[in-house]
Amino acid sequence: MSKVILEVKNLTKVYRIGLIRQKEIVAVNNINFNVKEGEIISLVGESGSGKTTTARIILRLLRPTSGNVLFNGKDIWRDIRNRKELKWYWRNVNGVFQDPYSSFNPTHTIRFVMLRKFNLFDEEMDYDTKISMIKEALKEVGLIPEEILDKRSFELSGGMRQRVLIAQIFLIRPKLVIADEPTSMIDATLRLSLLDLFLKLRDEFKTSQIFITHDLGLATYTSDRILVMYKGKIVEEGTPEEILNKPSHPYTKKLLESVPKLYSKWFT
Repeated sequence: MSKVILEVKNLTKVYRIGLIRQKEIVAVNNINFNVKEGEIISLVGESGSGKTTTARIILRLLRPTSGNVLFNGKDIWRDIRNRKELKWYWRNVNGVFQDPYSSFNPTHTIRFVMLRKFNLFDEEMDYDTKISMIKEALKEVGLIPEEILDKRSFELSGGMRQRVLIAQIFLIRPKLVIADEPTSMIDATLRLSLLDLFLKLRDEFKTSQIFITHDLGLATYTSDRILVMYKGKIVEEGTPEEILNKPSHPYTKKLLESVPKLYSKWFT
């Protein structure tokens, strides 16, 4: 059996709004799940269901109210205490975000952006070695390095920006990737090709992935397991076949109504 690399235990996040009469909003409500080595799981649900909040907590961008996130047995909020340990974590757990436009500083070239990723490496490398690795990573995602290295992000299309983000993942080869709606701002004609890049990461490097989406159809294309989130809770879990053909929760059934049957290979 594959090794479990990530464990989420009783994770809860509560937002408190207001200065005098505080109102509590429970974004994530006592959820539990794990991710195995080389496994792709999808967190599926509508906006506000708690998917992105969960992702931000796992990436250590947002502190939970309670609960634990363990990566390779290490609690990421209690056991990671200094910059060196944090660098180790972000080398092994990295993210691809929804908006490729806001993921770049428009004043920086792609060369500069890619070179900064080497700050996560412990080993020393000369400039030529770094550039060689960057070019190889860009080729892996179907880009021509000589055409984009000295361009800035605003000179690239949305699809090219997202490919650069994925190239950074190929460059550092983390153990776990959190992909938060990575195809939502990409033309429909490019979506499957981008999803294939995530599958390539899994097949070549055994990179585990948490794929966050509102689209059950897209989730079935990449996932080994699907977790359905509703109002901060995981209400259903199963393989794509189980979720699509034998849904048990009413919310899952409503999500399925929006999925064209020809879109998914799992429909009977």
